[in-house]
Amino acid sequence: MPAVPVPPELGDFLSRPNPAVVATLRPDGSPHTVPTWYDWEDGRVLLNMDESRLRLRFMRRDPRAALTVLDEGSWYSHVSLLGRVVSIEDDPDLADIDRLAVRYTGSPFRRRDSRRVSAWLEPERWHGWSGAGPLR
Repeated sequence: MPAVPVPPELGDFLSRPNPAVVATLRPDGSPHTVPTWYDWEDGRVLLNMDESRLRLRFMRRDPRAALTVLDEGSWYSHVSLLGRVVSIEDDPDLADIDRLAVRYTGSPFRRRDSRRVSAWLEPERWHGWSGAGPLR
């Protein structure tokens, strides 16, 4: 697995609103995975979730996490980022969830009645697959 930074062409791929799955670790060490919206900024990943989500509890307990991003047109092309959550902060004005909602839907986030939390995942390693073989 190559170390970061990811090559510029992968940064371009990660900058698109592709489907993604985030993985965190349960207390027993088993993986917990869920689909998620994300954004890529300055070599880090923005994630946002309702404060009640299990993944948030798992991130707070153990910051190791991974994100797999699938090409919207073909899941044979994908990139996985493995690293650590380096920041977890409240999103009181819903600015981060609105940022993600606009990225994926074109409109601000509809639900305005729950507390949201943002987390920044800093990748340490990555790997990818282009459909024709491993990305290098």
